Amino acid sequence: MGAKHESTSDSADGSAEGSAEGSAGGSGDADRRIGRRALIVGGAAAAVGTAVLARDELARLWWRVPGVERPREEGAVDYSGARWVAAADANWRRADRPDDFGVDMVIVHVTQGSFDSAVKAFQDPGHQAATHYIVGQDGRVTQMIRELDVAYHAGNRDYNERSVGIEHEGFVDRPQDFTDAMYAASARLTAGICARYDIPLDREHIIGHVEVPGTDHTDPGPHWDWERYMKLVRRAATSTPSPGPSRSGA
Repeated sequence: MGAKHESTSDSADGSAEGSAEGSAGGSGDADRRIGRRALIVGGAAAAVGTAVLARDELARLWWRVPGVERPREEGAVDYSGARWVAAADANWRRADRPDDFGVDMVIVHVTQGSFDSAVKAFQDPGHQAATHYIVGQDGRVTQMIRELDVAYHAGNRDYNERSVGIEHEGFVDRPQDFTDAMYAASARLTAGICARYDIPLDREHIIGHVEVPGTDHTDPGPHWDWERYMKLVRRAATSTPSPGPSRSGA
C-alpha cells in the first residue's frame, strides 16, 4: 500500500513540475531529478514511520521484560463509584488486560457472609482468592483488584484471565439479602465493565460462579433474580456513559 502511494506521488510531481521545465526544453532531465528526489524523500518518510511504530510498540511492551513492572497509581479505581481497598498480593496476579488477556465476561458471586468479612478475607494472603469488586446490600462498591489484573475468583484459570469478578454481600439461601440498592449498584457496575471491553449484555457473558466449568460453588444461588438483573444492566448501559479502560494505571 505504502509503495503504491509513493509511486502515485512521483507521477503527480513529475507531470506538474515537468511541464513547466518542458517549456524551457528540459522536461526529461527534470522528470528524472524529481523522481530521484521523491524516492529519497519517500524512503526517508517510510523509515521514520517504521521507527515511530517500533518506538510505540516498545513503549507498550517494555514492562513485559523480566524484572520490569508497569507503573500504577496507588488507590486508583476503574469504576468511579468505588472505594479502593487493596487485596493481598497473594490473591491476584499482575497483568495488563486486555492487552495480554482479552476480557469478555463478568462473573457474579455471593460472599456467604458480611461485607466486612469479605473485605477481611480478601486482605488475607492465606485466603488465596479475591474478586475485583464487592457490592454491599446498601449499594456501596469497593474495588480490591484492578480490572487490568487477574483476580483468583472463578476457580478456573482461563475464566480468571478473561473475566471481572463481583461479590455481593449476603447468603445464597436468603433472598432478602439481595436488596434493590445492591441490584441497582451492581447493574451499573456491570454495565460499565461491559462497555469498557465491548462485552455483550447477555447470559453467555454475564454469568454466575456456579456456571464456571469445574467449580464446586453454587453462588449466586436460586434466589438471584437474573431476569431482573439483566434488565437493570441493559437499562444502565443505555443511560450511563462509561469511560474506556485505564491504560496507564491511573
